[in-house]
Order: sequence, then C-alpha cells, then structure tokens
Amino acid sequence: MKKIVYSGLLMTTALVVAMGAMAQSKYKKPATTTTKPAAKKPAASTAKKPTSKYAAAKNNINQVNPAADTTIVPAQAVTGTSRYRNSNNTALGTGTTTTTNPTAPVTFSFDTTVQGGFDAKPEVSLRNNYAMLRTQVRDRKPLEYEDLREDDAVFSHFIWREIDAREKINQSFMYPGKDDNGDQRFFSLLLSAIKNDSVTAFSADNDRFTTPLTTSQVMSMVGGALDTVDVVDPATGAVEKVITKKPKFSPDSVYTFRIKEQIIFDKESSRMFTRILGIAPIAKQVVAGKSLPRVLFWVYYPDIRASLTKFDVYNPKNIAARMTWEELFESRFFSSYIIKSTINNPGDKSLSAFIKDPLFRLLEGENIKTKIMNYEQDLWAY
Repeated sequence: MKKIVYSGLLMTTALVVAMGAMAQSKYKKPATTTTKPAAKKPAASTAKKPTSKYAAAKNNINQVNPAADTTIVPAQAVTGTSRYRNSNNTALGTGTTTTTNPTAPVTFSFDTTVQGGFDAKPEVSLRNNYAMLRTQVRDRKPLEYEDLREDDAVFSHFIWREIDAREKINQSFMYPGKDDNGDQRFFSLLLSAIKNDSVTAFSADNDRFTTPLTTSQVMSMVGGALDTVDVVDPATGAVEKVITKKPKFSPDSVYTFRIKEQIIFDKESSRMFTRILGIAPIAKQVVAGKSLPRVLFWVYYPDIRASLTKFDVYNPKNIAARMTWEELFESRFFSSYIIKSTINNPGDKSLSAFIKDPLFRLLEGENIKTKIMNYEQDLWAY
C-alpha cells in the first residue's frame, strides 16, 4: 500500500515539473551564455514594416526632422499683412519689402471730405448734361416778404411741425441724385449753405437762435475721426495713404426736419400769414443700442432763402417742371404734422409730453389746425 502512495506522489511531482518547463519555454526565451554579434540597423528602404498602426505612426514621427517644425522656408516671397510677422509685407527674418515694386514711393494725401454725402465736393460736368441748351438765368433771388406791423397783428401763435421724408409727398427731401451743385439731399443742401454761403447755424439747445455755431462745429457733428486707408496702384505698385473722415451716421438717416413757424392774422390786409422762422435737421443716432432722434442745429429760414433758390426740387412727374426749394416752402408743397403749439399750452410742453398715444397726438394736431382755420372763418359774416 505504501509503495502505491509513494509512486503516485512521484508521478504528480514529475507532472508539475514538466508543466513548469513548458510554460517557461512559451513565454521566456532560454538564457544563453554565448554572446551574439551586434545586429546592424536596417536601412530605411529595408526596414521591417511595423505590425501595428500605432507603431506606423510612431515610426513616421521618428523619421521627421524635428527642425522642420520650427523653420519656415517659403517657396516664394511672403506677401500680405499678419500680426505674427515683424513687419507688414515682409518675409520672416529678412526685413525686406516684398511688394510688386519695392522702390515705389509712398505718398500721403488728405481728403477731409466727410464720406457719405456730407460736405462732398460737387463734380461739375465738362459737357452739357442736357439735350437742350439751357439759357435760363440760374441766378435767382427770392421775393421780398411783405411788411407786417406788430400793431396790425390781431391774432398770432407759434407752431412747431415735423416733416417726415419717408412719406410719399416728401420723398424729394431724400433724393440722392448728383448735380453740378453736388448732392441733392435736403440735408446736404443745408450743409452746403452753411459752408459756401456763410449761413449761420445755431445751437440745438433752444429754438430761439441764441448760440451761433462755427462751420467746423457743424461739420464735426456729422464727421467722425480721421482714418488712413492704403490705396495701391496696380500698375506701378505705388502705395498712397489717403487720410479721410468717416461719418458718424448715414445721410439717409436724416429724414426728419423740424420747422418753427408763426401764424399771424394781419388786419390791414385781412389775411392769414404763415411765416417759417427756422429749420432743424433731426438725425437718428444709436445710443446704448437704441435709435434716438437728435436735433443737430437750427438754421434761420430768412437767412437761407437765397441759398435755397439755387437748388431745384426733384419732380417725379416732370423734370422740366421743377421748382426751387424756396418755392416749395413758400407754396407749402410738403406734408407735416404738428408736435407743439402755443395754443392752450401754459406749460410750454410738446404734444408727446401729455399725450402718449401717437394716434391721439396726430388727432390733437388736426384739432389745432381746425382752431386756427375756425378763427379766420369766424371773422367773416355771410
């Protein structure tokens, strides 16, 4: 019995030793005492292909020259501007200009004309711009006003109106055409009269013409900061730096004009007179993300009448039957709405101050017109 147990233990021991030897031969290389010669590094062409895509990527990275990532060797001259280069239009490290003509001069020119139609220089036609020969005398003068005595004024009130050029009848105020006199927008005509005809503009702090403004102050309202623009001549490569002014707002945003006028009934002539006293352009400017109206300046209307006779109003029906701007205002060929009056207004407030609904403001303006008309009609007995 003991012999059987002893032989079983020997067989088990032999089996364990055999299994260990097999595991050592599978996962471990057998140790050798002989020294093998150093293997030569295979050439790039005979290198063994990697067996994994990760190994292939690693092999590609190792084969790239590290200096190629930090050294730029352009095949051609570097042009254009970049904030990462030391100077504009230069190759890195060379400091030489790579423009088309490096020896072309760089000139500076100043054009302080406010771009966008403000104070633009009129371009005079070198040929007759009309099919017919214009023989009409263009030097026209407005008719003198009738003399109104204070003692003959038995009824008088002040009216403030606003003209919206977006209305169809008032679209002539925004006509952007060009003529020998320049831009034909009414706001541009006001600026031209202030600059060329010595018409005095007054501050918008009040509408009583108390604080006069200089021409530079008026132009600073529409002109922004100076800006330099590079203009390259494609033929010669010459660079010209033009210093201009950018406008603070577009001329098309000035489409509202405020009018101050006085209505007088003269007992000597027994008629009602309406005399315009001042005109003020209103611009739409964005403040804190909101578009707000801003009165730019006031112009005394009797001072500007002579300047308005030089410009013709755009006539959509017939170009040959145009009138002057002075005739348009005197004949009252425009549409407007009342924003303020001295009738039953002891607080000297505008209609928007005590009437919030814009529709009811328009109705109140029509009510003011009716009161003035009824006063004149009630003077007569039929």
